[in-house]
Amino acid sequence: MNRISAFALVLAASLPFSVGCATKKYVRNEVAPTVNKVNELDDLTAKNTRDIRDVDSRAKQGIESVQSKAAAADQKAMAAGQSADQAQNLANQAANRADSLTGTVANLDNYRPVVETAVHFGFDRYNLMPKAKKALDELGTELPNAKHFIVVVDGNTDSVGPAEYNYVLSKRRADSVIQYLVTKYQVPAYKIYIIGLGKDQPVASNKSTTGRAQNRRVDVRLMTNINEQAPTSASTASTRLPEQR
Repeated sequence: MNRISAFALVLAASLPFSVGCATKKYVRNEVAPTVNKVNELDDLTAKNTRDIRDVDSRAKQGIESVQSKAAAADQKAMAAGQSADQAQNLANQAANRADSLTGTVANLDNYRPVVETAVHFGFDRYNLMPKAKKALDELGTELPNAKHFIVVVDGNTDSVGPAEYNYVLSKRRADSVIQYLVTKYQVPAYKIYIIGLGKDQPVASNKSTTGRAQNRRVDVRLMTNINEQAPTSASTASTRLPEQR
């Protein structure tokens, strides 16, 4: 066999292997980019799905938040409406009482005292002592018999201390009396006249211990309208506690 024939045989024998390797490499080179694109599309699709779910979740949360806030706003509006109604009712009641009080003040000259009493206090004190409560109880027993009544409460002090301080102290003493009558005998607040006179109306000289003790007082007067039917069991009286030092 000559050299040409031998070379031809070797070439013929190796040709299928060369062609096969070339074909597989070509396929790999052509398919690989397609697979990568498909994977990228899958990743993109998965990301879009997650984004859509996230947007949907946030939208639901937003809707629930808006609904919750709307419900809370409705409740607040309802509460505000109820408060406004209550305020209006209170205003109407206050207006009615003010009208009644105006009429009472206009006819104050028609009132006469039924029971008068004075309660005394310790130096620079405004709390009620047992004897003071007893005096108020004597007045309180007449309240069921009094018709169309008012209660006049005047707070007083001795002359010790600044005038402004004594005005405040006398008002506190009068408030203590009112609180006791309102709490124990349910006296309506609009039936009470109160004033803190300080040291302006002494009943005794402030130059002595005894006189100053008498001036540390609250004068209380239960008064009824003389134009109305007078109570049968109540009579004018004056009750004073022993002087306190």
